[in-house]
Amino acid sequence: MAWLGWSLGLLALLGGVAAFLYWQLIIAEGAYLGRRVVTWLYDASAHAYDNIKAFQPTYEEMLLARPLRQKLALSGFTDPLVLDVATGTARLPYGLFRYTQYPGRVIGLDLSRKMLVEALPKCQPWADRLTFIWQDASELPFPDDIFDAVACLEALEFMPDPDRVLRELARVLRPGGILLTTNRIGKTARWMPGRTHSAQALEEKLQALEMEMIRIRPWQVDYEMVWAIKPGVRRAVGLRALDEVLRCPRCHAPVSRDGDRYGCEQGHAFAVSAEGILEMASVRQEA
Repeated sequence: MAWLGWSLGLLALLGGVAAFLYWQLIIAEGAYLGRRVVTWLYDASAHAYDNIKAFQPTYEEMLLARPLRQKLALSGFTDPLVLDVATGTARLPYGLFRYTQYPGRVIGLDLSRKMLVEALPKCQPWADRLTFIWQDASELPFPDDIFDAVACLEALEFMPDPDRVLRELARVLRPGGILLTTNRIGKTARWMPGRTHSAQALEEKLQALEMEMIRIRPWQVDYEMVWAIKPGVRRAVGLRALDEVLRCPRCHAPVSRDGDRYGCEQGHAFAVSAEGILEMASVRQEA
């Protein structure tokens, strides 16, 4: 009967491996395996991502885009500049532009290039005011105090260093600007130790970043919606050209465009892809 013991042992081992892979790849989406694995998973699922998530445009507009538009209007931002970090297939930008004459500009940033490629066709009508950037969220290529609103939805827990990303979101937000993010809750949150927080712990992190008017509210089964304001006096700036808000992701110097590439004074350069994506993740030192 030794074979039976070996068989049961093998089955137990295979079951453990399967459970581990399910945890790491499905629940945690590669978060504990490093940035490359997370990016690979999103690249691999990009073509089917919207169907997998079953996004409903009307629902997204009502419970996500509309509240942000209303808060921007109430704050006096008439032509706001919005940054959507981990934009994926442009869930938030699409909602902002689709149903109303949204007057501002949106920049969508993601480290999964294939997700951005999927976002481009459905957002083509607003290409003059919507820019997609392929870049890591832990090094946002923008100066301090530049965006009227910054969003990062259902993504912080999958970042290699969520606290660093939060600091970056706060850094690029203008005084008086709006921060919109999410907090993972529910049963699956327990399976992501060190990546998820209680509402109180997240509020304390935001307070440490000197954010104020923090509001954490129920939103979806697995997420709470988190709003906060960066303290300070808001000053009207108006729409800015893209060159005015970009910085080199390597040395943080201003960049300028020359044909199908951008470059800085330090000789760092990155291309604009044929689709129109700013490929900052591939920045290189020119000879």
